[in-house]
Amino acid sequence: MSSTGGLDHEPLVVPEVLSGERVDRAIALLTGWSRAEVQVLVRDAEILVAGQPVSKSRRLESGEIIEILSGPAVPSLPVGEAVALDVRFADEHLLVLAKPAGLVVHPGPGHDHGTVVHGLLHRFPEIAEVGAPTRPGIVHRLDRDTSGLMIVARTSQAYDALVDAFATHAIDRRYFALVSGTPGARRGVVDAPIGRSTRRRTRMAVRDSGRPARTGYEVLASWEEPDVSLLECTLETGRTHQVRVHLSAIGHPIVGDRTYGGRILRGPERDDAASRPFLHAHRLVFEHPVLGEQIDVEDPLPTELEQLRSSLGPPASGADEE
Repeated sequence: MSSTGGLDHEPLVVPEVLSGERVDRAIALLTGWSRAEVQVLVRDAEILVAGQPVSKSRRLESGEIIEILSGPAVPSLPVGEAVALDVRFADEHLLVLAKPAGLVVHPGPGHDHGTVVHGLLHRFPEIAEVGAPTRPGIVHRLDRDTSGLMIVARTSQAYDALVDAFATHAIDRRYFALVSGTPGARRGVVDAPIGRSTRRRTRMAVRDSGRPARTGYEVLASWEEPDVSLLECTLETGRTHQVRVHLSAIGHPIVGDRTYGGRILRGPERDDAASRPFLHAHRLVFEHPVLGEQIDVEDPLPTELEQLRSSLGPPASGADEE
């Protein structure tokens, strides 16, 4: 990370409307920076009120003078690293990768190296010019502990078209999820808005003020002991943690998903999967953004999830299929 450096911010006068607000929230509102960015500056004594360093929770008074000695750090651009990438489809316009669980898609706090982006820049350096500089080529992502297929753009033309396709829900994305219990209907749709949790900011939650989100599901197989079911889920939107939040919200959290209340199944053939949610992006179907042909890529369950599923034995109902 590199600092913006220099005293290039004019002093701010606290307006009446922000009287009584915390330092971090007020400065975030005045500058457009995130509260997390402001809190780092406060911690490092880069923000002064009445000429003195302050705590982030200090309440401001109308007319007080705020001095900002430096702005938030500017993230350095990622560079190529030798990260193993499993490419399932590739042409001059795009790639389809099979991402393993545990691999982060793009750089972020605590993940400055070893991401999918670093591997892409090493193997396909032209991607540096496509999309956002800090996450080149990335048009969608998977959570760190979710495995499966994801699309990467190799050209700006493909990038723009794929971003539009995701925005209009024109890409068919399907996931396998092992969940607690069995939904009452064999097929259904969870239609509930998702937003940031007010209790824990690292989590998402169903909230009336959230963004619209729809997840379709079909029960493929069910077991009685343990009481679990294998679902195929279809994303009609693409919100953060969408499948995990929606399935938890209807009382069927994903096995292994501690964040959203999922149970842990342990045993000789299950321990390798116990540390991650049983969620796998197994199929992508979409129209090629340049050539117009249909692309259909599938990825079977990874070894640890297949072993867990096999350990359950024959299902009580439904087809025991991939």
